[in-house]
Amino acid sequence: MTTVKAETSPAMKGLVPTLRGCMSANVYPQVPDGGWGWAVAVAFFFTEVFTYGIIKIFGIFLQDLTNDFGESNSRVSWIVSICVFVMTFTAPLSTVLSNHFGCRPVVMFGGFLISLGSVSTAFTQSIDQMYVTVGLVSGLGYCLTFLPTVTILSQYFSKRRSLVTSVASTGECFSLFVLAPALSALKDHIGWRNCLVVIGLLQASVIAFGALLRPIIIQPKPSAPEEEEGPQSPLKQTKSKYELENEFTRTSFSSVDSGVQSISSSRTNLAEGASPSRSAAERGSEQTTDLQLVEKRGEEEPEPPALPSTPLKQPTAQQEEKAEPQAARPKLLDFSVLTDCSFICYSLFGLFATLGFFAPQLYVIELSVSRGLERDRATYMLSTMAVAEIFGRLSIGWVLNRQPIRKIYILLICTLLLSLVLALFTAVSEFWGLASCCAAFGFLFGTVGSTHIPMLAEDDVVGIERMPSAVGVYVFIQSFAGLAGPPLAGTLVDRTQNYGSAFYTSAAGVGVGALFLGLVRPAKLGLCCCRRKSVTQEEKQGDTHSEDTPADFLEVDLVLDSSSAKSPPDSASA
Repeated sequence: MTTVKAETSPAMKGLVPTLRGCMSANVYPQVPDGGWGWAVAVAFFFTEVFTYGIIKIFGIFLQDLTNDFGESNSRVSWIVSICVFVMTFTAPLSTVLSNHFGCRPVVMFGGFLISLGSVSTAFTQSIDQMYVTVGLVSGLGYCLTFLPTVTILSQYFSKRRSLVTSVASTGECFSLFVLAPALSALKDHIGWRNCLVVIGLLQASVIAFGALLRPIIIQPKPSAPEEEEGPQSPLKQTKSKYELENEFTRTSFSSVDSGVQSISSSRTNLAEGASPSRSAAERGSEQTTDLQLVEKRGEEEPEPPALPSTPLKQPTAQQEEKAEPQAARPKLLDFSVLTDCSFICYSLFGLFATLGFFAPQLYVIELSVSRGLERDRATYMLSTMAVAEIFGRLSIGWVLNRQPIRKIYILLICTLLLSLVLALFTAVSEFWGLASCCAAFGFLFGTVGSTHIPMLAEDDVVGIERMPSAVGVYVFIQSFAGLAGPPLAGTLVDRTQNYGSAFYTSAAGVGVGALFLGLVRPAKLGLCCCRRKSVTQEEKQGDTHSEDTPADFLEVDLVLDSSSAKSPPDSASA
C-alpha cells in the first residue's frame, strides 16, 4: 500500500511560527518603557472596565433585587462587600499561581470565573445564592485578573510607569460613565436577569485580553571583570608571554622526563658564566650531546600508555533551548517582605487608608439628603466624584513622571489632603459646597487609588524585583479594612443617627494611614544605613585578609627571573 503524505500549505507553515512567537516571552536588554508594554496597557484598561468598573455600577440592580427578593438594602449590599473581601483576601493565592504558572494563564482563568459568576447570577433564586455566585466566584475571578495584570504592566515600564498605570486605570471611570447608563437603559428593556447575562458575555473578553500578557525577560549584561579581562587585556598578554618563555620548563603528562632539558640548559648557563671565553661551537656540541642523551633514554624506557580520548559531545536541541536566557522564577509566596520595616509601614498605610475608600461613595447621597437637598440633585454627587477622579488619575500620572521627584512624598501629600477633605464634608450644607467637596474627594481619591499599588515597585518600598510577591501580601492586609470599613461606618451612623459619622471615621482612617506612609522613607533609609555599615565592615575584613595572603605566583616568578638575571655578573666577579 502506498501512503500519501499530507502536505502543509505555505500559509500554515508561516502561521505556526507567528503564533509561537506571540506566545513566547519578550526578551529585552533593559526595561523597554514601551514596545509590547502598550498592548499590556490596553489589556489592563479593559480589565479595569470589567472588574472594578462592574463592581462600582452594581448599584443599578439594587432596587430590582430588593423588590424581587423582598430583602433589605443592608443584606443586598453584602453582595458587593463579600465580593470585594474575596477579591483582596485571596491576593496571596493570585501571587502563588502567577509565580508558578505565569500571569497569562492565571488572568485567562480569572476571566472565565468572572463570566461564569455573572451569568450564573442571572439564574439565582435568593440573595444567599448571590453571595456565592457574585461574592465567591466572581470575587475570586476579579482577584486572578487584576493583580497579575497590574504586576506585569509595571515590569514593562520604568520611567513612564506612573503615567501609563494612571491612564490605564481610568477604565473603571470609563465604565461608570459609559456602561452604567447604557446597562441601566438595557435593564429597563430586557430585565435585570438578561442584563446580567449580557454583562457576563462582555466579561468573557478578559480571556482574550489576558492572552496579550506576554512575559518579559531582561537579559543580564556582561559583568565588568569579564569585559576588563578581554582577549587583549594586559594581564592575559603577560600570562601568555610568561608561558611561552617557560615552555621548556613546564611539566606535561606526555613527556618522559621533562626535567632533563631544564637541568642541561641550566648547566650550560653555569658553564657559560664560569668560562665566558668558550667558543659557540663548543657550546653547540654540548647541547647536541644532551639532546642525544634524551633521545637514547626515550628509546630505552617504554612510553606510558596514552590516556583514552573522550569525544566532545555536541549540544542537543534541548540543551540549546535551556541555554537561552530565562527569567529567574520568583518564590511562590515570599513572606520575607514582612521583615522589611518600610513594607510593614506601607502595609499599615494601606490598611487604614482603605477605611476611607468606600464609605464616602456609599453615604454621600444620604448625607446630601440629610442636608436638605432633593434626592434627584443628590445623585449628581456621584457623577461629580467620577469626573474628578479621571482628572486625578491623569494628573498624578503626569506629575510622577517628572524627574527628579520623590514619588512617595507626592503620595503622602495627596493622602493628607484627602483626609482633610473628608473632614470638611460634615462642615458644609449647601449644594455647591457638597459638590466642591465631592470634586476634591474624587480628584484626590484618583491620585491615591491609582498609585498606592504601583508604588510598591519603587525602591522606597520594596522594588520591582520583589513586587510580584509583595503585592499579594499587601492586598491581603488591605482586605480586612475593605470588609470592615462600610459596616463600621454603618454601625456608627445607626447609633448616632448622623451620616457625618461615616465621614469622620473615614477621615480618621486616612489620617492614620498618612502617618504610617510618612514613616516608610525613614524606615528604608535606616535599613540602608545598616547595610552600608555591614558592607564597609566586610570590605575592611577583605582588605586585612588580602594582606595576609601571599603574593601571586606570577609576581614571585617574575621577581626570581629578575634576580637570576643579575646573578651571573656577581658570580663572574666572584
